[in-house]
Amino acid sequence: MKNSTRMAMLACLAAAPFAASAGTHDDAMVALANNAGCLICHHVEPGAKGPDGLPPIGPAWRDVAAKYKGIKSAQATLTGIVMKGSNPYDSHWKGQASGLAMPPNAVAIKEADAKRLVGWILALEAPKK
Repeated sequence: MKNSTRMAMLACLAAAPFAASAGTHDDAMVALANNAGCLICHHVEPGAKGPDGLPPIGPAWRDVAAKYKGIKSAQATLTGIVMKGSNPYDSHWKGQASGLAMPPNAVAIKEADAKRLVGWILALEAPKK
């Protein structure tokens, strides 16, 4: 990983509040997400801003958890999106995220780790309103 990319990830990580709840499992998942580059585009908490004050590139993970709550196929579907990317013409986060699509991440994270991370994301509580 390039040093500039690592510095950008660390800057995003330092600026974004990401503690879902206390615990080493959260720390391990945040570290996994950071190492895979997920936190460049995503935040755990909604309301964070991306570049130039625009919505972040990707949706907040608490929003993802709320959107997919109770959907049995969510973990498999989202793990597939993490690994293979998403269709830019089928963006269902319009207005909430500034990115059009998620790129494939198979080079950045192993599928088993992506499945664990997605499981953790889906277990997050919905954002407080």
